[in-house]
Amino acid sequence: MTTLTLDAEALYTELRSGVLGLWRPDMALLGIWSGGAWLAERLQIDLRLPGKPGVITSALHRDDFGERGMASGTGSTKIPFAVDGAHILLIDDVLFTGRTIRAVLNELFDFGRPASVTLAVLVDRGGRELPIQPAFAAAKVALPATQRLSLARADDGRFTFSVKEGA
Repeated sequence: MTTLTLDAEALYTELRSGVLGLWRPDMALLGIWSGGAWLAERLQIDLRLPGKPGVITSALHRDDFGERGMASGTGSTKIPFAVDGAHILLIDDVLFTGRTIRAVLNELFDFGRPASVTLAVLVDRGGRELPIQPAFAAAKVALPATQRLSLARADDGRFTFSVKEGA
């Protein structure tokens, strides 16, 4: 059995380059809580983008809310820009089934109707259950459905990945 090793910092560099290719001056940056929000915060600084990135959570719109409820540590949505008519660059750490993205889009539309939403992710692990694809993925990996890929952020802001059993 081989162990998957991902260099999250190298992938972040790829994501930053990909975001530069997608970025337009009239865009707003929105990170999905928690890993996507961490990435959006760092992108905002590294790319010297104006304003602050927004943070959005999928918690209230998940199709498994009845089972999960409000997961402990779940952040709240904070969008520091007008959503109506905005071109939004949505950032997430890991894209898997697409269910989180669907829930986030429902949450986003509670705040208004954006002109467009473009998705960029650090890792696309396949396994889609919904027809959702990123405009940019720094990496594509295949993992068994029983494994979970988690992004962590150290005190110094550096990113690491871990792979754990239990999706």
